[in-house]
Amino acid sequence: MRHLKAHRKLGRTTEHRVSLLRNLAASLINSEKGYIVTTVPKAKELRPFVEKAISLARRAKGLSGDTAKIQEVHLRRQAARFFHAGNRQQKLSTGKFSQPRAARTAGVLAVQRLFGELGDRYRDRNGGYTRIIKLGRRVGDNAEMAVIELVDSPRAAVVAAESATK
Repeated sequence: MRHLKAHRKLGRTTEHRVSLLRNLAASLINSEKGYIVTTVPKAKELRPFVEKAISLARRAKGLSGDTAKIQEVHLRRQAARFFHAGNRQQKLSTGKFSQPRAARTAGVLAVQRLFGELGDRYRDRNGGYTRIIKLGRRVGDNAEMAVIELVDSPRAAVVAAESATK
């Protein structure tokens, strides 16, 4: 019996599985299209993972008062746990006094986009920030594929407008 065993293992160790979910979350948040294509079990595991991070960003947008800045920093740090840290081991040794900064990693960019654009977009939505659409089976290994996308994305608005005019 699988009592108290809530999540899929996805055929990976715990560290590998968490790293996979962090990479998928960063890819989804940073995607300009607003969606990624993956297998159905990965998409189903990714959905609550990403929605918790978006809820933190949404909560940060509703803060007010004297301690709002402190609480926002706390929420940013909590949300950063859903992505890889970035830039810790990227040292640039040029021998000069002022060294150029290393490029931001996907996790850092994802937290910035999460608290910038997506927190505003989902301010009035109480959940259900993502949607999973099944695509069928992949040719090579017959794995069931799906699209996981952010709801209310600009791309979805354009597609809805085009379908309404037809």
